[in-house]
Order: sequence, then structure tokens, then C-alpha cells
Amino acid sequence: MYALVYSPCVSCGIAFGYNPNRVPSIRIEGVRQAVCKNCIEAENIRRKSLNDPEMPLLTYHQDAYSPIPESELETA
Repeated sequence: MYALVYSPCVSCGIAFGYNPNRVPSIRIEGVRQAVCKNCIEAENIRRKSLNDPEMPLLTYHQDAYSPIPESELETA
């Protein structure tokens, strides 16, 4: 079995699916909030237009928005 987590993007509010172990996120009050691929790419375009370097958060693993084997889910 595979798993894909869905939640709204912390930036745009649109729900999207992602790998919870790889998705870029922002901590708000200590809780990780996922950021969608569209928002990451839009911010990179904005930063490039200002000649600002990409921030490490603004890059993502190739599997960040793909399903993962259920066995790889981390449990709290």
C-alpha cells in the first residue's frame, strides 16, 4: 500500500497531496505546515527576478509530492 497526505498549502490554502517525509514546510508555533509545489516554484521565480539566491527551503526533493510506501510513514 501507498500513502499520500492531503492538506491545504500554508501559503495559498489550496489542498494538495504530498509525501509527509519530504515535503517542504514552514514551522508555525512548532507545527510543520506543508507548502505546495506551485508556491515553492512561484517564490523561486520571484527571488530570481530580484537576483536573490534560492533559499534551501525553496528547493524540494524529487519525491516531495509523490506517494510513498505506507511502511515509510513516520509515527509520532
